[in-house]
Amino acid sequence: MLQAADVTFAYGDEPVVRNVSLDVPDDGFVGIIGPNGSGKTTLLRLLAGTRAPDRGTIMLDGVALRTLARPAIARRMAVVPQETQLAFEYTVLEVVLMGRYPHLGAFALEGPSDIAISREALRATGTHDLEARPFSTLSGGEKQRVIIAAALAQITPTAVEADFKRILLLDEPTAALDLKYQLEVASLLKSLHRSHDLAVIVSTHDLNFAASLCRTLVMLNDGRVLAAGPVDDVLTPARIRELYEVDAEVLRHPRSGHLRVTPLAREDRP
Repeated sequence: MLQAADVTFAYGDEPVVRNVSLDVPDDGFVGIIGPNGSGKTTLLRLLAGTRAPDRGTIMLDGVALRTLARPAIARRMAVVPQETQLAFEYTVLEVVLMGRYPHLGAFALEGPSDIAISREALRATGTHDLEARPFSTLSGGEKQRVIIAAALAQITPTAVEADFKRILLLDEPTAALDLKYQLEVASLLKSLHRSHDLAVIVSTHDLNFAASLCRTLVMLNDGRVLAAGPVDDVLTPARIRELYEVDAEVLRHPRSGHLRVTPLAREDRP
């Protein structure tokens, strides 16, 4: 469904994404992992079409993103940023209704169907009881679920729109959350992937979070793909040592069934 072919992007003269190729299928759950500065967020923006590659091509269903109008892309793909700052005081429902903008004509206002879709997105994320609350009064975990609801509302078609496969992209969705809310967000993403037939792409530095959710991983190092494929093939002690200069134990947790990465020591290099 979504493909990147030999994509390179630079800020100024310094490339931050270098010759990256990847494929996200209709039912994909893909994790982009790597240390700080490895190019994860920039790659996510390229895949979402909010940045254009200097070289290479991003394709959605075989059509180059650069040829598609921004509203058409936004009706298929929604990005949940790492942090959301609002300039004014909005209620939760108003925040989620912002996701409906790509579906509105010029100068049009949200109608009953947009409100119904937004409320359904709130129910899907377990935040329907917060709709009248000011967004600024919510906890970090509640804010994250509301922003995911807005993204879900953005990519939900109306009855008269074609029902294409849709993609949810998230940038470090648990970076500022405590353990309780990390588990809540992980559970929510799993549920939405199944119940709403979404492809999901997650950028994260948290290897255990990625291992618990994703089917495939793309490991970045200095903007290049160091490894890509099924989780078990990518998350190996050798790969972790090569990327992070850390000796780590990688074992399958007996209760969760997922791989678990335990750092043991920094690797001594001359």
